[in-house]
Amino acid sequence: MTTSINGPPLSFIVSFFLCAVIFRSGVVLCESVPGLYIFGDSLVDVGNNNYLALSLAKANFPHNGVDFPTGKATGRFSNGKNAADFLAEKVGLPSAPAYLSLVSKSKKLSSSNATVTGISFASGGAGIFNGTDELFKQSIPLTKQVEFYSLVHDQLVQQLGAAAAQTHLSKSLFLIIIGSNDLFGYFNKDSNVSKQYTPQQYVDLMVSTLKSLIKKMHGLGARKFVVSGVGVIGCCPAQRKQNNTECKAEANYWSKKYNDGLQALLRELKSELSDINYSYFHLYDAMNGVIQHPQNYGITEIKAACCGLGNLKADIPCIPVSTFCTNRKNHLFWDLYHPTETASGIFAGIIYGGSPQFTNPMNVEQLVKA
Repeated sequence: MTTSINGPPLSFIVSFFLCAVIFRSGVVLCESVPGLYIFGDSLVDVGNNNYLALSLAKANFPHNGVDFPTGKATGRFSNGKNAADFLAEKVGLPSAPAYLSLVSKSKKLSSSNATVTGISFASGGAGIFNGTDELFKQSIPLTKQVEFYSLVHDQLVQQLGAAAAQTHLSKSLFLIIIGSNDLFGYFNKDSNVSKQYTPQQYVDLMVSTLKSLIKKMHGLGARKFVVSGVGVIGCCPAQRKQNNTECKAEANYWSKKYNDGLQALLRELKSELSDINYSYFHLYDAMNGVIQHPQNYGITEIKAACCGLGNLKADIPCIPVSTFCTNRKNHLFWDLYHPTETASGIFAGIIYGGSPQFTNPMNVEQLVKA
């Protein structure tokens, strides 16, 4: 990152003082969103897991990235861009780099590599709880992601000064997309947590744990949150193939129950912390809308993955020996768990400018002005 001598970094100055810049997404902004900080799982991982030596949850190989601008795999679990990339475009920012791409082997953030326009802490396999990554051996759980963010916060304070750093962070967006892996873990037939908690106890614990982490982020300057609910996880190819191609009703039911708790949590936070604003994205409803009326979105295949092998292309994941569909734009799912670039673009568009049916109490376009 280019920096000025004895002063704030150049990218900070540019993001604060350039007005009326027209980005290729067609959105005109004036210092509205100086940074985008991303927390979550493989839905928004931009390559953090590439730097985890033992992780089995990686996407740094073909056929991932076949439609990315470079045509190469980046660590995104997609044929191209993911929702975080599209949202960054919508608010006029570059895609946030993976946090681990900016740190040394000792996991210390180098001051010369810090970025104020955003960082992604998201990690494939991550959950709200520590340990939800056990199936994949290694990921960065949300607790650790927040710890990494605290280091970034401290460095911003050091670089910009406390007041300027707080101003920057108060205008930035904090995107949180997580929870699916916690639920997948609970309903895994070999799960131990299902023996410790009832489903209701488990989703309640997910909500309370997330609340404490969001409060930590607030204590570190975060004021504008974009929070996604969990999608129709019982309808992904990995779940359908276990149920004669039909969705798993139990997984979907508890996804909705978790989402209800998450919305209540956000309302509670707003009453407790009046200086925060948020946009909640009803991913479940948006995804279900695509499943129920795919023709409205140019989608024709809602059950099978584009990339993989076997039943619904979900017996073997998207690895180099797998085959992939020629038309990725008409598929909802890229692989056995993740949406295609097209689907991610649809969801990001709803997050940004969606109606109250899908975003409340406001969409992101309104949030940046709040």
